[in-house]
Amino acid sequence: MAQFTSYDTIGAKEDVSDVITNITPTDTPFQSSIRTEKVQARTFSFQEDTLAAAADNKLVEGGTLSEATRSPTNLLSNVTQILSKTFQVSATADAIATYGRAKETAYQLAKVLAEIKRDLEFAYVGHDNASVTGNSSTAREMNSFSQYINSDVTTITDSDGSSGGNQAGPITEANLLTCSEALYNHGGNPTMLMVSPSKAQTIAAFATATGRERDFGTGTTLVNVVDVMVTPYNQMKLVLNRHMLTDRVFLIDPTYVRSMVLRPFARTLLAKTSDSDTHSVVGEYSLKVMNGRSQGQVTNLTG
Repeated sequence: MAQFTSYDTIGAKEDVSDVITNITPTDTPFQSSIRTEKVQARTFSFQEDTLAAAADNKLVEGGTLSEATRSPTNLLSNVTQILSKTFQVSATADAIATYGRAKETAYQLAKVLAEIKRDLEFAYVGHDNASVTGNSSTAREMNSFSQYINSDVTTITDSDGSSGGNQAGPITEANLLTCSEALYNHGGNPTMLMVSPSKAQTIAAFATATGRERDFGTGTTLVNVVDVMVTPYNQMKLVLNRHMLTDRVFLIDPTYVRSMVLRPFARTLLAKTSDSDTHSVVGEYSLKVMNGRSQGQVTNLTG
């Protein structure tokens, strides 16, 4: 007698998981650490100032008062940048039953919102970008975070110490101490050390320096991480950022940084020209760093 097996079955139901797995990172640490502020123009300006250096100040009794030259404030500016993404879903795709999502449009919208937020993180810290005013054929581009950091609080790595140009090298504890001291001298107080993943490995190795003790605890967990760096000048929480520049690390005081919003991200249903719906997500953002000596960076890094 012929045996009937599952291979002979017609109409067997498929077993498809009702969960869609996507492990692409969606975190945006820089945006999460700063406050948001409303702006009402494409170009906006803000001022920074500094006090005169402390000096030996004395006057003879009854003496003539001398006239002092006062320095004006420094005017900074930035422009708003338009970020957009578009997606299209056919009417049929939205009507059929699918695994892992109730409606295709809602699923695609959630993906686009996560993607465009990552794009904004890149605009802030993913490149060293000078602003572009833009015109009818050229998109506006904002100043990135690095553009506002003053040279007084920028430490440029020179791994061989030569005078013939700066040789790129790995991040060192000495680099961070130099930058921290410069920030302290100018009144800066960074509370966050933002690094790319590869730099976190190098910084973790600081704990193994000769003469330095490590607390391994009493359990079976291997600990090889630096969560907080304490220097004579500041205390900084180590924050990883997958989207930031890899040739530098940032010493950040979030209280002096703002995410500027002209138009928050919003979805618009575009004109219907086919048996599908086309959606656009558009927002207009920029960045404000209120004093270029409140933030620091160590640049020219490898690894």
